[in-house]
Amino acid sequence: MENFDFYNPVKILFGKGKIAELGKHIPKDAKILMTYGGGSIKKNGVYDQVMDALKDYNIIEFGGIEPNPHFETLMKAVEIVRNEDIDFLLPVGGGSVVDGTKFIAGAAYFEGDEWDILAKRAPISKAVDFGAVLTLAATGSEMNSGGVITKAVTKEKLAFGNPLLFPKFSVLDPETTYSLPMRQITNGIVDAYVHVMEQYLTYDVNSPVQDRFAEGLLLTLIEEGPKALAAETIDYENRANLMWAATMALNGLIGMGVKSDWATHMIGHELTAFHGIDHAVTLAIVLPGLLTQLKEQRGEKLLQYAERVWNITEGTDEERKVLAIQKTEEFFQSVGVATRLGDHNVGKDTIDTITKRFEGRGYVGMLPDVGVKDVAEILEARL
Repeated sequence: MENFDFYNPVKILFGKGKIAELGKHIPKDAKILMTYGGGSIKKNGVYDQVMDALKDYNIIEFGGIEPNPHFETLMKAVEIVRNEDIDFLLPVGGGSVVDGTKFIAGAAYFEGDEWDILAKRAPISKAVDFGAVLTLAATGSEMNSGGVITKAVTKEKLAFGNPLLFPKFSVLDPETTYSLPMRQITNGIVDAYVHVMEQYLTYDVNSPVQDRFAEGLLLTLIEEGPKALAAETIDYENRANLMWAATMALNGLIGMGVKSDWATHMIGHELTAFHGIDHAVTLAIVLPGLLTQLKEQRGEKLLQYAERVWNITEGTDEERKVLAIQKTEEFFQSVGVATRLGDHNVGKDTIDTITKRFEGRGYVGMLPDVGVKDVAEILEARL
């Protein structure tokens, strides 16, 4: 196992009715900017629950944060924070709203071009405090200190992170997911699954604790994911298990001391930037191609994954690897996600454009095994 420092200060308030406890965790004299997306929280009752819990607080609202939050939109909120002396932020929504609010928190005190926080990884030294009310299980942003932001004008989608950007607390009430369209539920399942895979299916460093945690999360998603689609009525326990699995998939725990990748995400971000394809869908498209491209280099972990997650124990090494990749893609399809570029009207021209965007970067992701040439071959195999 590799050396690591683990730090996660986020307090989780999990379960039914937990939104009502918000006032216990925000300073009484706080001036709050509440952020949200397209306004669905005003239709499903979550907004009313939040406002009732914070009826004694001074609250300003900022809505309209996009599913892939735009830098341009977030900068409008940054100006509100600066002009109105906001001292606490409260995102109410899914991972994009939480990601966007993290950027707002860090950019509010930043001196210089705020885009440098993403483009140049410019450090921040101070951030506005914030908590979160999660309404969609997917990204794990509610329990980590990173995010992804899109610059609409240049179609750049970049990640950022800083220890100052952990939420002070996050409220996870599975009932807030009841009104979501099934597309968002299935996207969350796939997103969480690939988050685990990015940290797990790389190279062995003798990390059995992390491996078993990761495999348990994958098995939970495989078991609980199809239940969400098949259920005639919404099952609280099913939604609770999916929500907690998504949080655990990216709160840092399973990534400690192991080799993580994120090449699937880097490639997927480009598909979202150019075609607006849902983030999770891009991951379901790219991951089977990436695993196929790297099935020799990552063969040891791929065989472990085949046996422990898919119970594939017969056949040659090659046959077991191929079947494990096939089972992975079939799982994505079983929860209603189309896994080919052709399903989304993406052709060779886009592959050429994406490949050019990676030129000069050396390797894609955090490991030296996916180069620019690999990106082209991975995507061409997914047409």
